[in-house]
Amino acid sequence: MSTTDAVAFWDGVHAARPAAGHPRPNARLTETVTGLPPGDALDLGCGAGGDALWLADQGWQVTAVDISAVAVERLATLARAHGLAERVTTVPYDVHESFPPGAFDLICAHYLQSPCDLDRATALRAAAHALRPGGRLLVVDHGSAAPWSWQQDADTRYPSSQEVAAGIGLAPETWTIERADAPRRIATGPDGRTAEVTDHVLLVRRTA
Repeated sequence: MSTTDAVAFWDGVHAARPAAGHPRPNARLTETVTGLPPGDALDLGCGAGGDALWLADQGWQVTAVDISAVAVERLATLARAHGLAERVTTVPYDVHESFPPGAFDLICAHYLQSPCDLDRATALRAAAHALRPGGRLLVVDHGSAAPWSWQQDADTRYPSSQEVAAGIGLAPETWTIERADAPRRIATGPDGRTAEVTDHVLLVRRTA
């Protein structure tokens, strides 16, 4: 699938969802970041923007990127509405083509999974290298499909956090895996439905 097709696909996904006045942050982000000193954060695949807004509200300076211009424009509007525009920079960006410049204290990639061409391992490896010493990379993947997900193929396989870590191939003398597990939670979909889902969580800290 070309970049043009990928943009059209994700623009369609986001346009079909009602714009939220204050989207919720992901549970794995809040449980991981609460208590950390604010710094510079990069939100890869920002989607509806709940993570970026929550981080900005906690004092982080956030760069939020997404391949979908619809998602980015909605987030920019929300950031202005909530008085967070000075702490949230939104950029339409295709991480399949290149990686956003800069150095960060936190990089989060929630559900950066796509039917479009995406070399995730390369993107996540670049994310790990973009961390400052002491910075963390939080990767949260789907471990199962919610009823409202665009992905409903029963044959879909969800790689474990350990497999994702192995695919990134980070040197243990420079990066430490702080978490790699598969917790379950009750998720709420865009239409208000709830379902139990599995997350595959990987947390990596740059130690040198």
